[in-house]
Amino acid sequence: MKTNVLFSFKAFSRIYFALVILVSIVLSGSLGYMIIEDYSFFDAFYMTIITISTVGYQEVHSLSFEGRMFTAVLIVTSIGTFAYGISAITTYFVAGEYINIIRKAKVEKELANIKDHVIVCGYGRVGNKAAADLNYLTQRFVVIEKSEEKLKVLYDDPDYLVISGDATVDEDLCRAGIASAKALITTLPNDADNLYVVLTARELNKDVIIISRASKAESVKKLRIAGADNVIMPDSVGGAHMASLVVTPDVMEFLDHVSVQGVGDINLEEVTFKDLPTDFQFKTLGEMQIRNKIGVNIIGFKNEDGEYVINPGPDTRILPNSKFFVLGNKDQIKLLNRLFGISPPS
Repeated sequence: MKTNVLFSFKAFSRIYFALVILVSIVLSGSLGYMIIEDYSFFDAFYMTIITISTVGYQEVHSLSFEGRMFTAVLIVTSIGTFAYGISAITTYFVAGEYINIIRKAKVEKELANIKDHVIVCGYGRVGNKAAADLNYLTQRFVVIEKSEEKLKVLYDDPDYLVISGDATVDEDLCRAGIASAKALITTLPNDADNLYVVLTARELNKDVIIISRASKAESVKKLRIAGADNVIMPDSVGGAHMASLVVTPDVMEFLDHVSVQGVGDINLEEVTFKDLPTDFQFKTLGEMQIRNKIGVNIIGFKNEDGEYVINPGPDTRILPNSKFFVLGNKDQIKLLNRLFGISPPS
């Protein structure tokens, strides 16, 4: 049975330990004064508190020789542990650790029902950018990261669902909801780790879309064989992009605007067969007349065999497993989604 993080012993182990120490000192001190000096419980409790806290108030009653010896022993044995207990509790709240516990409990609750989300493995340079873009596009996602330094940054953003763990561990992928995820992006710096994540993710969810980072060219084929749908080499892509900026700067600048939805007025949207209402399915692009109705341009088409067609003709028919790509401004894309009843990413 799964235990809630908020009420787990591990989450508050240091607080529990500190409280046990404090209660043990107070009870043992109170019991000692009650036996040795025949104090009432309240007097014994008060005497214990002023003794271990070293505030220096006057004794409740004059102490006997045995009582003074007991007080000396109590001070020597308890002053360090008492200070530790108070410090542990104070630090826990002042440093904000309790906030992370509450946040983890909230994440756990959300993960219990999450589906059709994206899992981002690793929050390095590439993972950071992937997460930021997913957040901008309002696509729900979960980040798995094991670096304490990076986790501190992630915890500061309330919009991020974060799991402290290792993406190469099956249990952590399951915690992130791999079984119900629609996509996984693994951006770990080590190709061997990415390969392991791809293999595990494909085994746990045969339908999930897997996008992997690769540092070496020889790793691309291995990652694809392991089950990655797409493999990206950031350094190679960056180099090619810079070279293109020299040769065709205006074209690349235009593509940069197209590639990020919501930037300026240029948006590129894909519409799949299953996205279409029933009365639009199996029609040709010409019969849908979306250019006349909305003003968008269909610039590409992917048929049921996975082949791409640039500037498809009006007689191109929309069949199962096919999709078309639409270019338009922000308002036109909103009208397109409204026409087809397509909900924005969530």
